[in-house]
Amino acid sequence: MNNHYYTQNPDVIHQERTWNFELRGHNFKFTTDNGVFSKQSVDYGSRVLIDSFDTADLPAGKILDLGCGYGPIGLSLAHAYPERTVDMVDVNELALELARANATANEIKNISINSSNAYENVTDQYASIVSNPPVRAGKSVVDDFITEAKEHLIDDGTLWIVLQKKQGAPSAKKLMTSVFGHCEVVKRDKGYYILKSVKVGD
Repeated sequence: MNNHYYTQNPDVIHQERTWNFELRGHNFKFTTDNGVFSKQSVDYGSRVLIDSFDTADLPAGKILDLGCGYGPIGLSLAHAYPERTVDMVDVNELALELARANATANEIKNISINSSNAYENVTDQYASIVSNPPVRAGKSVVDDFITEAKEHLIDDGTLWIVLQKKQGAPSAKKLMTSVFGHCEVVKRDKGYYILKSVKVGD
């Protein structure tokens, strides 16, 4: 049965639900369904990432929410930074439908929501890439999210990743250090690590 949230068309019995959640001081309305990640509440890791994200020293440009799910990270950042465009991509078509509906419900227009398996359909370069990667899809998928980020960032652009310590944060930190030359642990919270690397220009 093809019912994983990181597959293209999860085979699910639909059970939509709508609920409110506050992110960065704004009350959002989210509709979710079976077959998407964290369908009953915005998961703790995403919340820590959203609260930690910062555009200080960030160059002008778009933000990419990689593996956006039903949209809490991308939509909350688009609301927080209305002067920037946020591109949101996911492999899961059901999640993308929900993300589009949630963008409409929350009247957020500075976004673009598209289908992409990791960076497969991503052609632009970004001021920042943010991701709560799909750990259950396997380590190689998470590693690809990190290693391929560099070519999709402009100079001085940032990669922000949230991972639990027990789900590979220390090895992700090593990988980010090897790809970017450094990796900062911006925050540790209940076993979640917010990891940040900057693409240093030549």
